[in-house]
Amino acid sequence: MSVMKVTTLSWLLMAFVAGCASQAPKATASITAKDKGSFTNPILPNGADPWLEYFDGNYYLTTTTWTSQLVMRKSPTLAGLKDAKPVYLWSETNPSRCCNFWAFEFHRLKTAAGYRWFLMFTSGKQENYDGQHLSVLESAGDDPMGPYSYKGSPMPNSWNIDGTYLQHQGSLYLLWSQWVGDEQRNFIAKMKNPWTIEGPKVVLTRPIQPWAQSGRKVNEGPEVLKHNGRTFVIYSASFCDTPDYKLAQIELTGDNPLDAKSWTYAKAPVFTKGNGVYGPGHNGFFMSPDGKQNWLVYHANSKSTQGCGLTRSLRAQPFSWHKDGSPDFGEPASEATVIKAPSGENGPLKVVPQGAHWQLTLDGQPLAGSNSWVIDPTLNGYYRLANSQGEFLTATSCGKSLQPWQNQACQQWQLSTDAKGHLSLQSQAGGSSLGPVTALPLAPVALVSAQSGKVASLNHGQLIQSAFTHGGDQLWRFKAAADGFVTLAPETRQQCLAVKDKSLAAGAAVVMAGCGGPQSQWALHFKDDGSVQLINRHSQQSLDLASCGLADGTAINQAPATDSRCQHFLLRKP
Repeated sequence: MSVMKVTTLSWLLMAFVAGCASQAPKATASITAKDKGSFTNPILPNGADPWLEYFDGNYYLTTTTWTSQLVMRKSPTLAGLKDAKPVYLWSETNPSRCCNFWAFEFHRLKTAAGYRWFLMFTSGKQENYDGQHLSVLESAGDDPMGPYSYKGSPMPNSWNIDGTYLQHQGSLYLLWSQWVGDEQRNFIAKMKNPWTIEGPKVVLTRPIQPWAQSGRKVNEGPEVLKHNGRTFVIYSASFCDTPDYKLAQIELTGDNPLDAKSWTYAKAPVFTKGNGVYGPGHNGFFMSPDGKQNWLVYHANSKSTQGCGLTRSLRAQPFSWHKDGSPDFGEPASEATVIKAPSGENGPLKVVPQGAHWQLTLDGQPLAGSNSWVIDPTLNGYYRLANSQGEFLTATSCGKSLQPWQNQACQQWQLSTDAKGHLSLQSQAGGSSLGPVTALPLAPVALVSAQSGKVASLNHGQLIQSAFTHGGDQLWRFKAAADGFVTLAPETRQQCLAVKDKSLAAGAAVVMAGCGGPQSQWALHFKDDGSVQLINRHSQQSLDLASCGLADGTAINQAPATDSRCQHFLLRKP
């Protein structure tokens, strides 16, 4: 994302984006019948500044939103990201960093508490792009979907964008881009922790080559690629509003990343326009599910006249290595080229996806003999169910009831809840159905709003949303009530979540009260985005985020049930 730190360019780009927003680009990715999971680029329209990771059985994707909300998609297949429901992981209302979200990246780093995801993004003030700077969030556990809490900004008082991490010889470094005069340069600094730099800020690359000066002198979007003990940084060169936006490369050939002499420039760009693809840049890297293929993810345009706005679409393709050990990205795949799914994607895979663990019982017995399940959304409203051994519930039409993941219809289930709160499972392959099933999260979980990314918390006994702080009043234990209904109580209290005064009124408060009546009982309805909707047994109304608000302190009341994202809550383990 290249935007010069001047007001004139701010209004120019804001006008450009506003014009692009009126367009409605259509997704063009497709899956062929000959090769399950094959696709054509682009995978996703409006997919600027992508970051993609494959982790524990799912691809996770973020792209620039231009709003005050951070959005993530996940899918067990790469092509499935086209149809994956967007999940809102974070929202910001602080005016100093509220708006114009760009270039999210999420990195799994080891901390004293275990592995955590650190999500870095660029944002700033709502008026223009002159205040853009990096911010960092930290996940509560080892799930890329969060919940997240705000940690800080490495450089809150200067213009800086496109942050990423380099780990080298036990130290952590921040790489980013900023303007110096008429040049946008990449910089590097050592980090005290994932949100704080220490020591000098050193220039990493400058746009000194003629091919890095198309439109403007720009270097941005540095990304680290390691292979066979070597460290490369692939970055974007030239102005993103031109068709000549491209990828360039430097390599760490010395010992000290903070010494400019330790880096060697490649003599020429490493990935440029071609095959009807323009401005390929702002890339990332990921591995195939079996760990055998390297993949490049990037954004590009379909026309030479398109630039820095919502026309930039998400693309991916495998890459190889030159004989000298450097990466060989080849050329951008044309939009007619069918690309095979990443190797190992269709299994068989034994894997436990990230997510809350559930107890599922059928006729009073553990479902399929397993005491712990992850209910993981796939696509089009279906789910897959994985036990703690990494085996997936499989319909009888495919043989054994528990098998490794093989991306089959008989391993995907539609979940529905009846009037008594019981769950029924219907195989996508047809024929097989299971129910009534009683579903209960095994451990306390956070209730994360699918609208704001904030969690259900207590304020003087009344339900509100706030950023996650690991507070006891933010973690909810579920217990079985009558029929298939459940009660919810914070770890720190003996009372349960209930509609205040047994009210039937829309907008009535949700508070802590006794656990015995139907006003304290809730049915869990699974939604297409992987969330649940909580319907009160007494009022038949839903938990609802008031006015779909993003701010901390927004009330969570009851309201007539709709399919609004403001009534969807994601159950996340801390």
